[in-house]
Order: sequence, then C-alpha cells, then structure tokens
Amino acid sequence: MLSYQHIYHAGNLADVHKHSLMAWMLRYLTAKDKPLSYIETHAGRALYDLTDAEALKTAEAAAGIQRLRQAFVDHPYGDALSQIAETYGENAYPGSPLIASSLLRPTDSIHLCELHPTEHAALELNMSPYPATCHKADGFAMAHSLLPPTPRRGVMLIDPSYEIKADYVSIPKDLRKYARAWNVGIIAIWYPVLANNAQEGMVNLLRQTYPDALCHEVRFAPAKPGHGMIGSGMFVLNPPYGAAEEAKRISKIFSKI
Repeated sequence: MLSYQHIYHAGNLADVHKHSLMAWMLRYLTAKDKPLSYIETHAGRALYDLTDAEALKTAEAAAGIQRLRQAFVDHPYGDALSQIAETYGENAYPGSPLIASSLLRPTDSIHLCELHPTEHAALELNMSPYPATCHKADGFAMAHSLLPPTPRRGVMLIDPSYEIKADYVSIPKDLRKYARAWNVGIIAIWYPVLANNAQEGMVNLLRQTYPDALCHEVRFAPAKPGHGMIGSGMFVLNPPYGAAEEAKRISKIFSKI
C-alpha cells in the first residue's frame, strides 16, 4: 500500500494530461476575486528532479513533458512549468501541489494529503515556502473530514496510484459521499487507461451516475513494451464552463504524438 513513488513516472504523458487540464481549471477559477479551496488526496512529494536515477530509469518524462512542453506555451500549465523552472532549475518537474500553488493566491486554501512517510516528509519540505497544509493521513478519509471546505468554492483532485485494486470499486462510493457533502465543488478523478480495461467498470459507473460530468481520455503508446497503461483519463464532476472545449484542445495535442 505504501510502495508507490511517483518519481519513476514524473512528467510522463499521464502527468501532462492531468496537469494541463487541472492548470486550465485553476486559471479559470482564479479569474474571479473570490477565494477558493484546493484539496489533493494523493499529493506525492510535489517536486521531482528529472535527472534523478529513478526518473532516468524509466525515462517517461522524455516521452512526456520534454516532448510536449512547447505545445503548452501561453497556457496555464506552461506558465506553472516556467515559474517552477525559474525557482528550481530546468530539470525540476512540479507535481500537482506545486502546479496549484503556482497558480493560486494567498487568499486561497490548500490541503494536501500523502500517507507514504518518505514522500510526506519530502512534501512538507518542498511545500514549506507555500501556504499549504500537509496531512499525513489516508487521502480518502481526509477528504471526508474536510468537506465542505472553507472557502466552499474550489477543486479537489483524487489521483491514487491504483496499486490498491479496490480503489476502482471504492472511488464511486466515495464520490457519492463527497458530492453530497460538497455539491458546489469541482471534483476531479484521475485514472489510468489500461490495456486490460481494469478501469472500465469504474468509469462506466461514474458516467451513468453523473451524466453531466466531463469524462476525458487520451491514448498513447505504453512507456515500454508490455506496460499496461495505454492512456490517461480525467473524470470531472461540476466542470467549469469551457472545460470540455479545453479537453478537446488537449486531445488534439495528444493526437499528434
């Protein structure tokens, strides 16, 4: 349960998909003066060095952000990447917490959860310059305890590793509880698109339960022959206006790789 470390996959194509759509939604929300809440259930360490041995071992960033960076010039995602590069260097890649922190304002609230002890310690260190609360706790339980947040306006990102296969069954149940407690919240669920279709039952149930939600998937070649992930999905409850059009734009970028 505590074995997953994102450094092996930082900046891969799934990150590009997830982070670009999240960055667009945050920029849309911050266009208004009203403060908002950002909650993340599986935060990781927030900052990754793409020259670390673990990242180089898989080389997933080479096919991901290092290949597609120019496609996001003049985009909130690209703005976040540039800001992080100015602070930490060109080899730094921000996880969702740092991308959110670079786009949010001092009036906004940030809650991050990470259960892995080493990753949580790194998360606290990397987020120390930013006004964020880092929780060492189960992310799903944390979300229950925080909802509805203050401010009530905002976004929650749910992006577990899915190494625990029961997540595919439990997430729709959790989402029902979250949606009841926070009916105005934008709740985004990332999931892998797998060759064995392990995600399909969860996604179909989410689509049936929330027909007005945004469900966006991109496909790509596996990182290595035999790897099971062949795409990335984002299911967004209460998507902001224009999110569907932005998703189409991201699809065009992925269609060219």
